[in-house]
Amino acid sequence: MTSVRAAGLGAVPALEPLSYPGRPVDAPALLDGEALLPLTAAPGRHRVGGWRLGPDPDRTLDDVLRTRGLPLTGRRHPVLAVGSNASPAQVAYKLARSEVPVAVPMVPARVGGIGVGSSAHVGTPGYVAAAPFADPQSEVTLVAGWLDAAQLAVVDATEARYHRILLPGDRFPMTLPSGERLGGAYLYVSRYGVLAGPDGRPRPAGAQPALLAALLAGSAALRRLLGPDPRTWVRRAAEDGAVRAAARQVFRAEGRVVPQPEFTPYVDDDAEVLTYDDLPPIGGGAGLRGSPTRGD
Repeated sequence: MTSVRAAGLGAVPALEPLSYPGRPVDAPALLDGEALLPLTAAPGRHRVGGWRLGPDPDRTLDDVLRTRGLPLTGRRHPVLAVGSNASPAQVAYKLARSEVPVAVPMVPARVGGIGVGSSAHVGTPGYVAAAPFADPQSEVTLVAGWLDAAQLAVVDATEARYHRILLPGDRFPMTLPSGERLGGAYLYVSRYGVLAGPDGRPRPAGAQPALLAALLAGSAALRRLLGPDPRTWVRRAAEDGAVRAAARQVFRAEGRVVPQPEFTPYVDDDAEVLTYDDLPPIGGGAGLRGSPTRGD
């Protein structure tokens, strides 16, 4: 067991905006309060609920969740994170302040067809948050979190500038360390598009101070509004919603926005929210050992 801070993952971007997006998990783990418990894909158990939790080969993730009276993985919702929702410190902060149990399986996954850029808006804490863009040539590592209904509601409330879409696994391959290909997973996509780089294509995400410095260097309007430096940017933006709205207008007026119509077919904010059980893996495997059933 490792604490979030001991693992060097302790900065909370909501409280330290220039640390955005925070440090993601780099190996499968259960975020358990302030602790990270290692998860291991056991042989023959591709579904996440059957993975071994900790050193005991007979203790599975679903065993532990069941013992605690928490929803099993099959009744949770797989959600891909491109920004701070991949950071255990940020996720723990969001859930704890809403008094929701902090128990979230978090697993790095290889995802095809997605790039990671920056949303064409300024978030409430003052940072420019990450946002996905469609890129058929791209393959990236994103963190998949298995959120229960209460946890998903909390995270949804922090993503008001995004649509939560169900990304289909047949169009966007999503592969876990076990080899399982997810049938689908949720993804937050920006309502405003993503920021363009100098070449007019989506600007790849990077460290927040460097991103803000580059945006300031390229726009006199942004320097007047939020300059002269990244620290001033996050302070002014966090203090005033009107400043954040004005920055969004500058992005549009200066042609810095790349729309993402490729995601439009998947936007349905009224759709039923599916669970991991509702999304059998691609290529079979719904009946693999460790796969929870509806009655669990």
